[in-house]
Amino acid sequence: MLKKLILISAIGYTIVLATLSLVRLNNLPDGGISFADKIFHCLAYALLTLFWFAVCAWTLNVRKKSAFVSVIIFAILFGIIIEVLQHTMTDYRELDVYDILANTLGVMLASLILFFKNSFSVKNT
Repeated sequence: MLKKLILISAIGYTIVLATLSLVRLNNLPDGGISFADKIFHCLAYALLTLFWFAVCAWTLNVRKKSAFVSVIIFAILFGIIIEVLQHTMTDYRELDVYDILANTLGVMLASLILFFKNSFSVKNT
């Protein structure tokens, strides 16, 4: 039951993140580099990474090293694809390299947390 909940949560979070990234959000400042926006991107992609690592490592029983690498690649590519879709599919969003960097930083921060958490536990890979 917990495995199914983890999988459903990860899928749901991914859909919500993609939707929020592609729909028009009112009352948001236009243009410029917003520090708060970049923090949101960083945290959102850190959480995405943690969700999908949990799915791969605990729900699908993928070896932790494989899950680690696969999730990093998936999360970074997901962020890039979302930015490209913002540029190509909407007229109210634009591709922002700083968003991609913030997304990638979030993925890397979550990866560091997972790496250090797993390096202090019993190795199973």
